[in-house]
Amino acid sequence: MCDLHGCGHHRAMPPIVVPDAQRRAFLKGLVSLPLATVLFDPSLAHAQASTLEDVEIEIEGAEPLRGAIAVPDAQTGPAVLLIHEWWGLNDQIKAVAAELAKLGFVAFAIDLFDSGSADDPDAAMQLVQNLDKEAATAKLVAAIGWLAAYERGTGKVATIGWCFGGGWSLDASLATPVDATVIYYGNVEKTAAQLEPLYGPVLGHFATQDQFITKDMVERFENSMAEAGKSEFLTVYWYDADHAFANPTGARYDASDAKLAWDRTIEFLRAGLA
Repeated sequence: MCDLHGCGHHRAMPPIVVPDAQRRAFLKGLVSLPLATVLFDPSLAHAQASTLEDVEIEIEGAEPLRGAIAVPDAQTGPAVLLIHEWWGLNDQIKAVAAELAKLGFVAFAIDLFDSGSADDPDAAMQLVQNLDKEAATAKLVAAIGWLAAYERGTGKVATIGWCFGGGWSLDASLATPVDATVIYYGNVEKTAAQLEPLYGPVLGHFATQDQFITKDMVERFENSMAEAGKSEFLTVYWYDADHAFANPTGARYDASDAKLAWDRTIEFLRAGLA
């Protein structure tokens, strides 16, 4: 089940097979595996997620924001703020943060819910419905400011999010300046006036078969960007796939499109945060 807030789990898909020898070697830190393979296997995702460090950041007049950070081997690197799906901050998102750190980025995965993660759509929807949007925006702004000043960072910050988090990736970039924004099939229903604060380039990944983040919505977004004089900021890619095509734990997963979108994302982040 999907809606504008998120997409449910589906397991009617061919499994990604990981030989036992490779799994054991990965868990011992002896080999690397493709990101999709890690995300598909709960034990591998948990192992990669466990390399992150939990962080708590104070916000004046509000509850502290929480998340987890991964840092690159290099002394410094540009920062990426990861915003989770409606499932909350789980091992999958943390594993993606760890992968970004391997690629040279400071990666901070924020927890917008402060109440753990969900395993079924009903629980996920409850998390979304209980979210205080003003408080969530304040957390995102604080996280971006913290990353901009982080001692292992370069001062450059990007946002990236998937589905529920894709919409919030754009919202965060409108709430405070960032150097780059990545949206995976997130809600982009914005007017030209709402897009006026946008500071940096935006990359959007969308699916032609998506019944929730539709082509009409994205076209309205493109028109609003043009009306706001920001067409040159926007790059949109379409994939002959369905919503959540980049999530290896769902039946809508498309391996080739997910890899292409990821490669484009890394190229975009490197250019935007150079």
